[in-house]
Amino acid sequence: MREKEIRLALVCYGGISLAVYMHGITKEIWRVARASQAFIAGDTAGEGSQGVYRALLEEIEVEQKLRLRVLIDIVAGASAGGINGVFLAQAIATGQSLEPLTDLWFEKADVEALIDPEAAPSSRYSKVWALPLAWMAARRSEQDLEDVTESATRDEVRAKLSHFVRSRWFEPPFGGARFTGMLLDALAAMAAAPVGPRLLPDRQPLDLFVTVTDFRGHPERLRLNSPPEVIETEHRLVFPFSDHGEGGDALGHAAELAFAARATSSFPGAFPPFTVGELDGVLAERDQAWPSRAAFLRRVLPRQAAAGVTQEAALIDGSVLANAPFKPAIDALRERPARRPVDRRFVYIDPSPGMKIHLAEGSEARTPGFFQTILGAISELPRKQPIRDNLDAIAARSRRIEQMRSVIADIAPEVEGEIEALFGHTLFFDRPTAARLAGWRRRAQIGAGRKAGYSYAGYGQLKIASVIDTIALLLYQVGGETGPDRWHRVRDLTEHAVRTRGFGDGGPTFVGGASDATIAFLRDFDLGFRIRRLRLVARRLSEIEEAHEETLITPFREALYESLSAYLDRKRTDFHLRLRGDARRLKDDAAPLLDRLAESLDLRHLDDVTDERLAGALAALPKEARRPLLLTYLGFSYYDVATLPLLQGDGLGEFDPIQVDRIAPDDARSIREGGAEATLKGIQFNSFGAFFSRAYRENDYLWGRLHGAERMIDIIVSTLPATARMQPGRVAAIKRAAFHAILDEEQDRLGSVGNLIDTLRQEIGAP
Repeated sequence: MREKEIRLALVCYGGISLAVYMHGITKEIWRVARASQAFIAGDTAGEGSQGVYRALLEEIEVEQKLRLRVLIDIVAGASAGGINGVFLAQAIATGQSLEPLTDLWFEKADVEALIDPEAAPSSRYSKVWALPLAWMAARRSEQDLEDVTESATRDEVRAKLSHFVRSRWFEPPFGGARFTGMLLDALAAMAAAPVGPRLLPDRQPLDLFVTVTDFRGHPERLRLNSPPEVIETEHRLVFPFSDHGEGGDALGHAAELAFAARATSSFPGAFPPFTVGELDGVLAERDQAWPSRAAFLRRVLPRQAAAGVTQEAALIDGSVLANAPFKPAIDALRERPARRPVDRRFVYIDPSPGMKIHLAEGSEARTPGFFQTILGAISELPRKQPIRDNLDAIAARSRRIEQMRSVIADIAPEVEGEIEALFGHTLFFDRPTAARLAGWRRRAQIGAGRKAGYSYAGYGQLKIASVIDTIALLLYQVGGETGPDRWHRVRDLTEHAVRTRGFGDGGPTFVGGASDATIAFLRDFDLGFRIRRLRLVARRLSEIEEAHEETLITPFREALYESLSAYLDRKRTDFHLRLRGDARRLKDDAAPLLDRLAESLDLRHLDDVTDERLAGALAALPKEARRPLLLTYLGFSYYDVATLPLLQGDGLGEFDPIQVDRIAPDDARSIREGGAEATLKGIQFNSFGAFFSRAYRENDYLWGRLHGAERMIDIIVSTLPATARMQPGRVAAIKRAAFHAILDEEQDRLGSVGNLIDTLRQEIGAP
């Protein structure tokens, strides 16, 4: 049975009250992960939509002979998406449930619960004249509420909107400490519910990134030609969390997760800026300890901690500067293990795609006015623009990888001819052992250098520089102290230590020669070369495995991915945490730390283990499968010389091409066309709408589950090979089954939208 992992890197946008809609989506993504985990473990998946997802994975296994596992291993979020990202990551890492959060969203995400008691109007007559201003600001009228069929909901929205606009002016109406307490309550409710298994394999890390805006900013040094250095103010912050593949409480203390969720969702004007003191106060009232407080603040606010001013930091909404946090998610790909073929997807949740700024009737047809221009510049435009740049970067990376695959395919016949010429008359070429494999590999590397001629010198220098960057990045990340100034210092000290030891001096020439010191350096530190080689063999395996019996290929595939995973583990920060103290104390000479890193990497021993493993697995293969794999493995030096310079050191296969999927109201059209305008209530009042009615929140949550189910089914099916086809109409039937399962689950809980559920059953049709 062929196996493949669908690995999702989830990016969650901001959306104010559309956080409730995103809760529905992330809950469905979580249910897919739970169904997948149960499917792999051979356990029951439970009822409802989880059972539908489990049945889909079983059907693919039976019909397509493909065993899929769905994993969420990277989560990044901003603002409302940051809150949902924190909760989802906690559920994945710990096995806790998202179910307790649903009722909390219904009850607590309400304007009455959020308004600070000191900000509430003193009586029902306070600022009664201000009510019309709310309708103007939100571009709503009485007719909009008349369109709401339930009279109780109309009355609820009117009353709460009146309460909201008559609350304290010129100060945030919502209580920061109140909200912090709600977040702690939510995390406590998750911890108190029944706990299941962690939703990732052992040693598979989960990384969470939450964007925050540092209102006052912090100093960062920038290097120039003249003057050599300048100080600029940086306002962007990214709070990283990782469970390092351990699960449990490794992701972070509840206070730290609440810290990130509260800071990223501090919507300007609605909430006061978040401060460390606010959280300290809430924890003190609850008599709740936070033992890792000092270490956490040093990690997420290093500049303020160094200056002793963490209490003065004012943190506001993460979506002000980074509403689409793709970059930290992309950077996290460096430390991903690989135990089987991977289909990497970046899935971003955008609750209101393409929403325009509506501040006045007919504004689209006129030149923007004074207030419209100002409000757009400081709110909507910065939140919408970054997505294009990130998607272009992902697409460019994927295009380069595809281009390099084409290069490999074009030169493969010549490379295999060179290897055949080198080993064609070798008596034991088809009988590999560990010693022979190592000897053949060295011989092939010398042959590649000679064949490359003068271009080998450039390749060698780029290779040395790439290894230096890898070492510096490992030491920088292990040290745990962030900032570009620290990165440049670690990089400079690393390069100086490498050069002073003679590594790379008189480096690889056109005849493929290199100094003994350089060879020793590469044997100790060139992790990327080993990983690239095994990835290329994995691709070659995927090309030939269709022509061979699965039982004959499986042992080699397992040996290959076990070997690849061992090398990838060496790229993980947590693998080298024993070096953290030395990395933080690095001030001048990096040479002793390099020696310790070489011991930690232990690549020479790992090479010996890998040679034994691969030689045994190759020997067990039929000759028609063994020979092309062996030619690819030994010919890798030829491929690397051709591709490494073109990819500027990234190397072929360092990352597989990434595909991007979106989950948004506009993309889920199986039930109802029209996108957010036709389905969501939270988009009203400039996306504050769901705060004014439980019925609105129930509506948006339900649509979130339905849209999440539809899009996750689409994503799973899209991972099937191009030659695989499901029965006509089968995907639509699976979606209908999921929709009805969700409605059945929510029928009794959603007491405010009973008419909607009946309507949806008619729109969906018979299962």
